[in-house]
This record gives sequence, structure tokens and C-alpha cells, in this order.
Amino acid sequence: MWTIITTIIAGAIIGVLARLVMPGRQAMPWWLTVVVGVVAVLIGYFIAGLFHVASTPGVDWIRWGISLVVCIILVGLTAALYLTRIRGGSTA
Repeated sequence: MWTIITTIIAGAIIGVLARLVMPGRQAMPWWLTVVVGVVAVLIGYFIAGLFHVASTPGVDWIRWGISLVVCIILVGLTAALYLTRIRGGSTA
């Protein structure tokens, strides 16, 4: 149970950090930021496991960095897709 709660909290933090790093305003609701953050954390954990850096002594900065980069990419894609959906299918 704690794993789920900490993953949601980590996803919210990573999602907010990704939105702060991204230039401009992202037209997406806060709950979608949390969902994208959770997905990014899970993908980041998976990628860190592939590179054998998922578990290091102390804070796993490499894993968090990977998660943040993944989240920045996902926030950019999600914000663009969400904006397209709101505008009715076309950004042009």
C-alpha cells in the first residue's frame, strides 16, 4: 500500500518539477500532471533498472533524473495532445 502512495506522491512532485522546467504554459489540468508524473516515475524506474542504477546507496539521483527527463518529454507530448483535443482536433 505504501508503495502506491509513495509512487503517487513522487509522480506529483516529478510532474510539477517537469512543468516548472518546461517553457511556457501547459494547458493541462493538475490531475493529468499527477498521472503523467506517475507514468514517468514508473518508466524511469524501469529504465534505471535496465542500466543497473535502480538501487544505489543513499538517494537514487540517477533514477530521479531519468524520471524527470521522461516526465518532461511526457508533459510536452500530453500538453500538446490535450490542447489539440480542447481546440477540436487541430492546432493550426
